[in-house]
Amino acid sequence: MPISNDAFGQALYDYLRGSADREVIERDDGYVDTSDGPQVYFRPYRSWPRHEREALRLARGRVLDVGCGAGRHALHLQQKGVPVVAIDASPLAVRVCRLRGVTDARVMNVTGVSAALGPVDTVLLMGNNFGLVRNPTTARWLLQRLYTITSGGARIIAETMDPYTTKRQAHLDYHKRNRARGRMPGQVRIRVRYMKHKTPWFDYLFVSRDELRAIVHGTGWRVARLIDSDGPVYVAVLEKDGYDGRSARGSHRV
Repeated sequence: MPISNDAFGQALYDYLRGSADREVIERDDGYVDTSDGPQVYFRPYRSWPRHEREALRLARGRVLDVGCGAGRHALHLQQKGVPVVAIDASPLAVRVCRLRGVTDARVMNVTGVSAALGPVDTVLLMGNNFGLVRNPTTARWLLQRLYTITSGGARIIAETMDPYTTKRQAHLDYHKRNRARGRMPGQVRIRVRYMKHKTPWFDYLFVSRDELRAIVHGTGWRVARLIDSDGPVYVAVLEKDGYDGRSARGSHRV
């Protein structure tokens, strides 16, 4: 990714160096909003929401942190002695991770995951990063890919947001627009802007609990547990169909 397109990573890198502003999120219907700011990606464990802390305690074995951002999840796991590989499509985000002490951070898109990463026991898709699956077709393909490259007792810990909890008319209109185009209501097409930087347009997927179960069905995974937050965000813990509950290889609990 050229630096001019790495809006997200530039915001993180500027924040690390002591000065940054919020990113702007632009949707393809013209709706514009701002993020909570890059400081969110640097928050220490004690200030994480309850559901996030609960979810990270379920990580075990060797962890793949997908969409690692500034590396807060990877760093927490490292401090607990958990082996972790952190990946992000943003080169500057990966640079930030390395500068902060993440020992194995790589520039990689989620669709680039393969057995070359080595054995994986837990896949993290935190920070609403289930959305990186883009659409239901790619989601099923990716889940099947993850099934083949992970250990027998592997689990996926994925955070997302139920899009139907909103009452904002602009979002309800967007859901209707998506349905008319044959897309899932929570499938958004967005780009991130920061200062003079802007990412290409990309799809991001938000799903309800029932929609998540429908996507997961037939991929080799099942929804083993849901962890609710105080709002529309929730975490789904996926385990392999037929898994007998024995500990994963080299289990670490955090």
